[in-house]
Amino acid sequence: MKNEIYPCLWFDGKAKSAADFYCSVFKNSKITTDSSGVVIFELNGKKFMGLNGGPKYQFSPATSFVIECETQEEIDFYWEKLGEGGVHNQCGWLDDKFGVSWQIVPAILGELMSDPDKAPRVMQAFMQMGKFDIEKLLNA
Repeated sequence: MKNEIYPCLWFDGKAKSAADFYCSVFKNSKITTDSSGVVIFELNGKKFMGLNGGPKYQFSPATSFVIECETQEEIDFYWEKLGEGGVHNQCGWLDDKFGVSWQIVPAILGELMSDPDKAPRVMQAFMQMGKFDIEKLLNA
């Protein structure tokens, strides 16, 4: 029995536009099914469903997608691409033009936050940031 788990994103008539947008941002991505009101797509090999469910439900930051980035260039890329037409928030969070929340974080953040000597300084540094700056975190 296959018990695959994947998110279903509820859009107000923009599921195909969202899937096209996300597939343009993430490498190794594709739309696998485009039927009436439902789009199945993969982002970096992870399956998603986009549903044209109407205006009843909206996205909120209570659910977000985390992108761990190895380099500042990756952070800059996703911050700009996903934030285009959306809202840039604090601490690496943004809402894209469809209202979906993303966290663009450096992969090293967990390691920095697990060091009891560095954690308070790192937290103080990133609380002042919108987009994460790896250099500033390393020097905190």
